[in-house]
Amino acid sequence: MIRLKPNQLKTGMVTAQSIFNEKGAPFLVRGTPLTDRYIYRLRQLSVPELHVTSLSSDFQLKPPPDIIEERTRIKAVDNVAETFRQAELNGHFDMKRLERCADLLVRDVMAKKKNLVQLTDIRLHDSYTFSHSVNVAVLATMLGDLCGYSKSKLQVITLGGLLHDIGKLAVTARILNKPGSLTADEFKVIRTHPGEGRKMLKELRSPLASMLAIIAVQHHEHLDGSGYPHHVQGKSIHPYSRIVAIADVYDALTSVRPYKKAYKPNVVYQMMMHNSPGHFDMDRLRLFFENVAIYPVGTVMKTSLGYAIVKKVVFGHTLLPIVIVFTDKDGKLLKKPFGVNLSHCRRDAIQYVMDDVELLNFIRHTGIDPAVFLDKELRATKDYPRTTVIRESRIAR
Repeated sequence: MIRLKPNQLKTGMVTAQSIFNEKGAPFLVRGTPLTDRYIYRLRQLSVPELHVTSLSSDFQLKPPPDIIEERTRIKAVDNVAETFRQAELNGHFDMKRLERCADLLVRDVMAKKKNLVQLTDIRLHDSYTFSHSVNVAVLATMLGDLCGYSKSKLQVITLGGLLHDIGKLAVTARILNKPGSLTADEFKVIRTHPGEGRKMLKELRSPLASMLAIIAVQHHEHLDGSGYPHHVQGKSIHPYSRIVAIADVYDALTSVRPYKKAYKPNVVYQMMMHNSPGHFDMDRLRLFFENVAIYPVGTVMKTSLGYAIVKKVVFGHTLLPIVIVFTDKDGKLLKKPFGVNLSHCRRDAIQYVMDDVELLNFIRHTGIDPAVFLDKELRATKDYPRTTVIRESRIAR
């Protein structure tokens, strides 16, 4: 799996991410082979980058399964987008619509417990809040399920995820989508959205209004009291709010925004687990990362055994996936690549993850995309399909 800019894409490459347009509708669904028209539109839409499963257009590898059905995600994004539009237009919330949406999300998550979180989707600026809200709802539902909550409680958590950012309706698009750093005054405006969300949700004619308002107002609070808007801390932060807070930050960090790139899941793991002391409920955070592919399928890494590509990630062992080792320690291609479960190796078996530039250099040097080693039949032969790249270069080490 490799992240490319639009001018590097070729017809036939398979997308590993979905893209939602400015109206919250799917422009491109993950697992779709690219066409010239798609590539042209990606450039028109200024999509900065896109993950594809392989650099070879002849080797069409499917992306790993998602934790919900793609049609469920698309329907949910559409429902959230329409809910936000109506709320902005006349202050009306169609709670029946959202409750049906939450029910579908809960059903999918509970039915797909064995599927891990892989790559997040891509959202254009105007649709970010809609797709982000759905992703937060899905991730929060997944974590709530891991915590052992009943289906009825999961539906409340899901609704809380769908509506946690509703207060952003009170913030101008100019500030929300600003490409550069926010000024102190602009950041003050951003920090009002949890309180604004609480005001909106408290007015709902629903028995869940109070709980949803609490989730909205607390999703940026930290356990050590350093969050906002009220510096609530410890047990004063509701368990549902702690769950939504984890989902919110994870999705934000793994997403492209006008002011930041998308961080890789292994980097986000380090940021959230080790660089944010006091921010999160650590028991729930550890549980969360047991269901997240810290090294998604297709990740290429340097290990103590040689270069390897991730073949499978196992629940509870996400730090040490199953890989296919395809070079020796010096980077020389093996005649016979082999599989290994890194959980059976030393915990420091992973030395580093190849960045996209280094991976491109490797492919240019060898003419082989490591993605081919994920195919059992191709791996059993020595005649690997060659990947044509514009210019040659030495492997970066």
